[in-house]
Amino acid sequence: MKMIIKTLGAAALGLAASIANAADDVTLQLKWVTQAQFAGYYVALDKGFYADEGLNVTIKPGGPDIAPAQVIAGGGADVVLDWMPSALASREKGLALVNIAQPFKSSGMMLTCRKDAGVSSPDDFAGKTLGVWFFGNEYPFLSWMSKLGLATDGSDGGVTVLKQGFNVDPILQGQAACVSTMTYNEYWQIIDAGLTPEELMVFKYEDQGVATLEDGMYVMEENLKDAAFQDKMVRFVRASMKGWKWAESNPDDAAMIVLDNDASGAQTEEHQKRMMSEVAKLTAGSNGALDPADFDRTVDSLMSGGSDPVITKKPEGAWTHAITDKALN
Repeated sequence: MKMIIKTLGAAALGLAASIANAADDVTLQLKWVTQAQFAGYYVALDKGFYADEGLNVTIKPGGPDIAPAQVIAGGGADVVLDWMPSALASREKGLALVNIAQPFKSSGMMLTCRKDAGVSSPDDFAGKTLGVWFFGNEYPFLSWMSKLGLATDGSDGGVTVLKQGFNVDPILQGQAACVSTMTYNEYWQIIDAGLTPEELMVFKYEDQGVATLEDGMYVMEENLKDAAFQDKMVRFVRASMKGWKWAESNPDDAAMIVLDNDASGAQTEEHQKRMMSEVAKLTAGSNGALDPADFDRTVDSLMSGGSDPVITKKPEGAWTHAITDKALN
């Protein structure tokens, strides 16, 4: 009997210890499909950086029909990656998203056009069909067109917007004069498809004065009132930024980690290594803490849209240093 009691006692202690040491679950919703754009998070998972912080992280890939704001609003994620225009537009509409970290310092967004479609400057956009991503990705474009005074409803003197999907077929097949591209992804898909840089005109949002912040980490404002949630996010941000800096220093290895996590098998080694080298240029210079000046620049761009701005007033409480101050010190 004493032996049984001792055995049960040991089992109870072991169970209590396992419960005490149980990792905290965190679900991350990506902005897009599994690719090197999100290498820092996959590196943190693969290298055990999350586990070292006592976290059990689930990474959910996105896609052309997945809006991170909708996912977190429905309780499908604890933290989402989103572009600030989308997050601020959602906040103005009542979904209280808060930026807790900003790994991407620079914008990689571009509009890539065919010269043989008659586009050599933004003055040539009028009357053309332009490919645009939606589900929150359209806001920087709409802000830019509004700044140029170009209607986006296909009316005379404006532009016709083509809802762009996962590929760059519209520019290859002549359905659009220009398509949305990222420096690290779709631009190279166009090159790989046979068009040469000399046949293209590229307009970087950074160069047009309409660049906005991309791929920030966002949570629901109400969750930040919970000390336990805050603690989880501190650990999550710290591990994620460790993953990002590792990826910057080891781009080829980071690309291979991404490939190992690509369940679709759609990515290639060449493309992911090239993507990672370009993404590293965008995360360079960021320690994860949002620069208030970058926030103000983004807000100014979104509010400068004439009669139809993306947001109508400067947001209050849309970002916080509360998490990064603890995570990075």
